[in-house]
Amino acid sequence: MERWDVVVVGGGPAGAACAAAARQADPAARVLVLDRAHFPRDKVCGDGIAPEAFDVLEGLGIDRAVLTAGYPAVERLRLRGPGGASVERAMHRPAHVVPRVVLDERLLTAALTSGAEFRRHTVRRLDVHPTHVDVDGVLEATVVVGADGAESVVRRMAGIPRNRPTRTAIAIRGYAPEPAQGTGVQLITTTAQRWPAYAWSFPLGDGTANVGYGELVSSGITRGGLLAGLERLLPGVAPVGVKGHRLPLSNGRPRQPDGRLLLAGDAASLINPLTGEGIFYAVLSGMLAGRAAVRGATAGAAYRRALRARLGRHLAHSSLAAGLSRWPRLMDAAFRAAGQDQRIFDDVVHLGLADGRLTARTLAAAVRALR
Repeated sequence: MERWDVVVVGGGPAGAACAAAARQADPAARVLVLDRAHFPRDKVCGDGIAPEAFDVLEGLGIDRAVLTAGYPAVERLRLRGPGGASVERAMHRPAHVVPRVVLDERLLTAALTSGAEFRRHTVRRLDVHPTHVDVDGVLEATVVVGADGAESVVRRMAGIPRNRPTRTAIAIRGYAPEPAQGTGVQLITTTAQRWPAYAWSFPLGDGTANVGYGELVSSGITRGGLLAGLERLLPGVAPVGVKGHRLPLSNGRPRQPDGRLLLAGDAASLINPLTGEGIFYAVLSGMLAGRAAVRGATAGAAYRRALRARLGRHLAHSSLAAGLSRWPRLMDAAFRAAGQDQRIFDDVVHLGLADGRLTARTLAAAVRALR
């Protein structure tokens, strides 16, 4: 039976970052990435990538210029509150919008360049032993990292249930000509109808945009309802390639177990509950998991400590902000405050798209705006 030091299940951003980080942490480590799909392959996502995600990847030796080639930077973001308050400003650092069918292949290729290997394989069973993990009776791994998305097999094999419906969103995504209200900018527009819910339009730089709409699973929304929500918030948009996907939110994330099974990205419920952003969390958690994975039997505990140290305070703040956002008037007040002060706008963006915190400055300004 083949023996590997680290087997990564899932070749998306979390899995690719994990593989590259494991090889960086131990250049002698034998690292194998398994995925049920051939690459390139599509993935339901908003395609927006915060600059902080590229910072993580550059720390792994992966050049952002290679990942974003052909897709220009997007410097401005427009936010619209459920009551109509709106703000548009330049972001402190520009973002990029790269279709996942492109990004994931480029990122996986970079990870394989580091010395990891790739194999197409659908994982069905994991048996954890004191010294290793048996993968489908054909591979043995010292550590297995589950980076296999919202429907993670590794998570299920670890005995960890899905997020509750109140801690899970569902969204649809398609591609369409840029809507008139969002030309050249990233647009996020929320609604008081079926709150909390929002639509987005993220421009690709060629006159088209990734457009979508999402809300909580607990609302009982159907595909027809999601399409209607998109039309309501982005009138006249007629997307093609529409697909749906569940988003396990970080305010319902499980505790990372000790031992030889690790979870990263969507598999670990690392989706920002305020915005639905997940790529920054994916590459950061993948990087931390890869560094911990080379530690063998102590990998789970080491990874849990690393996640807490790096993201713990942010995750607490984003969960609090998501709870506060249930009051639509407060959301509008925060957007009005952001329209008056660039620093507050930057705080809101950093909290929603990367690892920022809910600052006293932003809270105080939102309370003033409420008055």
